[in-house]
Parts: sequence; C-alpha cells; structure tokens
Amino acid sequence: MKKVMVIILALSLVFSLCACGGSSTQKPINADDGSQQSSASGQPSVPEESDAPEKTAVTIENAVLLDQDGLVITAKELVDDSIWGIGVKVLVENNSEKNLGVQCNSIIVNNYMITDLFSCSVAAGKKSNETIYLSSSGLEAAGITTISDIVISFHVFDSDSYSTLFDTAEIEIKTSAYGTVEQVVMDDGKELFNQDGIRIVGRFVEEDSFWGAGVLLFIENGYGENIIVQCDNMSINGFMVTPYFSCTVNSGRMALSDITIMSSDLEENDIETVEDIELVFKIINPDTYQTIVETEPIAFSAK
Repeated sequence: MKKVMVIILALSLVFSLCACGGSSTQKPINADDGSQQSSASGQPSVPEESDAPEKTAVTIENAVLLDQDGLVITAKELVDDSIWGIGVKVLVENNSEKNLGVQCNSIIVNNYMITDLFSCSVAAGKKSNETIYLSSSGLEAAGITTISDIVISFHVFDSDSYSTLFDTAEIEIKTSAYGTVEQVVMDDGKELFNQDGIRIVGRFVEEDSFWGAGVLLFIENGYGENIIVQCDNMSINGFMVTPYFSCTVNSGRMALSDITIMSSDLEENDIETVEDIELVFKIINPDTYQTIVETEPIAFSAK
C-alpha cells in the first residue's frame, strides 16, 4: 500500500508539473473597473528576467516536531532535490506496538496552503528516514522564492486497519530566513466573493492545460475557522460543465487553486476559448461538512 500511495502521489505531482509547465494560454479575468491586470503568466510583471528575484537557500535547525503515543517525528534539514524540489527531511520513529502510517493533513509555506508529496509507513519498533516534498509549482505560483516558515499538521493512522489514531495541530518550522521575508499577496484579478472574512479572487483562465482548462483562484480565509471551498452549477459560454474543484484553506491562511474543466466537456460543447463563466461557490466546514455559505450565481469573463 505504501508503494501504491507513493506512485499515486508521484503521478499527481508529475501531472501538476505538466499542467503548470506546458504552453498553455493564460487570460486575465476582467475586472469591472477596467483596472490593470496581471501579466499573461499570471505573475506580477517584472521588467527583465534577470531582475526577477532568485531563490534563496535557507536552513532549519534539528527539532522534534511530534512526540505522541510512541511516535516521534524529528525535522533534520531542508533538502533540494533536482527532480522533486525542496523538502523537509525527517526521521520518523515508531516506539509504539502498532504499525503506523503518517501523512500530512496540511502544509503551509509563508502563509500559503501548499500541496505535498509525503506518505510513510513505519512498523512497530522501527525507524524511517523520509522527506516531505513541497510542491514546486505551488511555491512558484505563490511567488515564494525564500521560505520563511513551514507549518505542518500530521495525520496518523494504524497502517494495518487504516483507522485514524490522531490528527495533530499545526506545527511550525522556522527557517534561517524567518522574520526577513515580505511575502507577496497574489490577489490581482477580479474579486468574486468577499464576506465574513473570506475573499475569493479570480486571477486568470488557463486554456490548453494538461486536463483541459482551468480557472485560477486566490482564496483568503479570515473567517476564524478552517474552510473548504467548492463550486457548483458552472457554465462556460452558456454551456453547463462539470467543475473539479475543492480547496481547503486553514484559518488565517491563503491559497491558490485551479477549478479544472476537462477537455471532454469543452469538446462536447464546441468550446474553443473560455470567455463567459458563471458558477456558485459553496463554503463548507471541514469538520461537520455543514454549509457555511452558498452564494448566488456569480458571473465573470476572460476575453
């Protein structure tokens, strides 16, 4: 099962990198006031490529992140793999009498929710050196060139029965650059929703992506509780399509996430370019799955 999980996660990361690294067309979502939009890349404009900020190498101190019920997780160092990118090398020690599985519930870098590549199983009484890899495309999309801090919450389960044993609170790892980084807020675009501290901004439409097309959203959660944002009743150019989108944003955090529309949906409706979009957002409590807010239909365009 561990090998299967690793393969699935690896493929997910590869597909994500393919989607972000292709020759897709990105069109800014139109603001009502006609204000200046972001560049076609979806990133803040820079005068010259040579002037763009370079990634800064940072370090972390050896520290115990978790010591609970016989499970000890120790952060050892930051690594930068040529294929998988930046990761946190950890030592996982299972001093319990159960075979344990460990995954991440969430990873937050410089206040942005970031996807990870990590899942491990450790037999009772054994140890394992592992690496929690951070999504390179997620870091790039958020404009993160220097990592200030990494916040992790773990999901721990019985690897034989897959029953949950416990979930941790957020655990912070401060890097050598902590306190020196002013993180960019990637909220340029059209504000689609702003209520009770929750903001959703439509940044751009990505055409010819790996899966078909995508609508990139910036989400900021000042609601005071963790939320899940989903969407429904979506149409493109007047044709109903099926959106694939679910984004968890912890309290006080930000996220960048794509609404994915499959190429088959676009082809069946003869949609060659995404212009007019309408959808409904659903904001859900991740613990109870009760709906916090369901919006009226929201219309916007990218022409």
